[in-house]
Amino acid sequence: MVDTGLEAYRFSISWSRLIPNGRGPVNPKGLQYYNSLINELVSHGIQPHVTLCHDDVPQVLEDEYGGWLSEKIINDFIAYADICFKEFGDRVLHWTTVNEANVFALGGYDLGFTPPGRCSPHVGIGPCSRGNSSTEPYIVAHNMLLTHSSVFRLYKRKYKSTQHGFVGLNIFAYRFIPHTNATADEGATLRAYAFYLGWFISPLIFGDYPVTMKDRVGSRMPTFTRQESEQVKGAIDFIGLNHYATLHVKDRPSAFERDYRDFSTDAAIQLVFEQGGITPKGEYPWTQPGLRAVLEYFKKTYGNLPIYIHENGQTTPRNATLNDTGRVEYLHAYIRNLLDAMRNGSNVRGYFSWSFLDGLELLDGYKSAYGLYYVDLDDKNLTRYPKLSQQWYSNFLKGKSRKSNVNLEIGKEVSHSSESEFSS
Repeated sequence: MVDTGLEAYRFSISWSRLIPNGRGPVNPKGLQYYNSLINELVSHGIQPHVTLCHDDVPQVLEDEYGGWLSEKIINDFIAYADICFKEFGDRVLHWTTVNEANVFALGGYDLGFTPPGRCSPHVGIGPCSRGNSSTEPYIVAHNMLLTHSSVFRLYKRKYKSTQHGFVGLNIFAYRFIPHTNATADEGATLRAYAFYLGWFISPLIFGDYPVTMKDRVGSRMPTFTRQESEQVKGAIDFIGLNHYATLHVKDRPSAFERDYRDFSTDAAIQLVFEQGGITPKGEYPWTQPGLRAVLEYFKKTYGNLPIYIHENGQTTPRNATLNDTGRVEYLHAYIRNLLDAMRNGSNVRGYFSWSFLDGLELLDGYKSAYGLYYVDLDDKNLTRYPKLSQQWYSNFLKGKSRKSNVNLEIGKEVSHSSESEFSS
């Protein structure tokens, strides 16, 4: 990290590693592990940015009361966060309660492709043994918002005056654009933003869900009491934003007329991903970066709240090549796009490239890679090799290059994996 020139590192704390039973005694080895990591970062001048929940909940709480499906998780999560603030808050200033809260609710409780894999049989992407896609995503989101705001209030009351830190929530954001110039598609695009972003951000800014969501979801949408609305409103120091690509939005009115409803049919939209002519299969397009548009939407709709870009990066097959020119092109285009947004007044406080190292990806396992460093999984020492993108990004951070096309020698090439393997 020091060699690359990084000033901050974002990681998550595993609730189960720190408190194996979800509540009660703290695991001393878990405490030691995170203290060692944080101390090592700080000793090298690298700011730790910590996420408290990244899709993982102690299994005992999942078994006992269904995890995020129950309001019981609020008090348990508050106690967990309290321990983290107490033990690590003297060195950690930036806290994120939940990573990609909107994806967590949808992937885990509507479509079933992320933990805990719940969905209705005829709705989910993967096979689900249990779940109700019509109601559970909204219940989980509601409990997340109540939990987040409770943790925010705890920090403000108990730790803010001495630790001077900040508490935020992370969400995933596509840039949405109408598929055609038709009025229906333009309206569908506004609904897409309301459902995917406003679902979590509107309560934190205005104290309630977007009107279009409440109208369409009806009685399945949980409601805030007056006290809860006051608790949630304003309970955020910053938004953590994960952004990768642009989606086109089509109006799909027939979906809203179905007997069985879930998040997608409530929104009555169809999302279309267009690869782009020059972009290799399996990579995100970089010719029309959408980060500025997303930031402009946030500024216009929710005010100029501080934003950290927590994730932005390019995907490639894991064993593709160290000469990852597509990632260089992507980073260059998106960072320039971010700079345009900042020049136009967006209150962006930091940018994290996803990811520093090739890792275990949530959806693809080890098939895809986002890292600036290649990790050789066939080597027992897990040797790391800098990719072209690492050298470009490092030069950029150190002010050594303003050019988009860098020509640097790579010491090692790795074999190409087949497209069919990547697409599977």
